[in-house]
Amino acid sequence: MACITRFSPKKLVILREEDAPEKKLEAERMLTQTVGKVLEIETKFTSIYEVVKVAQDTADVIEGENANGRKVVVNISGGRKPQALGALFGCYARHKMVERIVYVTEEDSEVVDLPILNFGISKTKLMILEELENGDTSVKNLAIKIGISRGMTYNHIRELREMGFIDPQQLVITSAGELAII
Repeated sequence: MACITRFSPKKLVILREEDAPEKKLEAERMLTQTVGKVLEIETKFTSIYEVVKVAQDTADVIEGENANGRKVVVNISGGRKPQALGALFGCYARHKMVERIVYVTEEDSEVVDLPILNFGISKTKLMILEELENGDTSVKNLAIKIGISRGMTYNHIRELREMGFIDPQQLVITSAGELAII
């Protein structure tokens, strides 16, 4: 409610797990019965613990709202910590489409602005991660597909490992890498 009164949105998208606890469902019903008469409320379902899935679902919602010309403010306060982190990472994946990311304190409903960060990887590094995600683990093939030398490919892989996007022991993408390519 603090975000609704502060930001006066035209639409509210609630991202939650399908089998949500009764307390969460009751809060959603209360919102629908009160402010649902003056603003559109839509519920989307996501995972409770799969951070990458929550991030992807959040990014999808952000893209959809942005495509409809809406300003996007994301409140990461509700849900469990993996959901909040997933929503935050989804915002980072679509940082150019997000106006604000906020957290609302339970104690006094204070709205705390969070920084809008991004994963800070180049297009070339992104292409390497995408190829690894597709199962190509040959440095020679990666270099050819991306159009850079093998030496540059090795440099990018080393940097991606240092950033935590590629496993230190094998040429496979990590969950951080999965988040970066959303």
